[in-house]
Amino acid sequence: MYRRIRDLREDKDLSQTKLAKILGMSQTGYSKYETGENDVPTNILIRLAEFHETSVDYILGLTDERSPYPRGK
Repeated sequence: MYRRIRDLREDKDLSQTKLAKILGMSQTGYSKYETGENDVPTNILIRLAEFHETSVDYILGLTDERSPYPRGK
């Protein structure tokens, strides 16, 4: 998972600082997610999936399909 969130960030040419600001957190806090030092909370996983237009399952490594699932009604 940690490699995937880093790769998704780098695919958009974003620094950790910029993405952390988008998520409303510190760069240090976000960095700890990418290194695996801290677990990523569910609400942050959801926000990352929405921001990167993918699924939480993709971020968690449960699928290699990057396309997001269709949203429920």
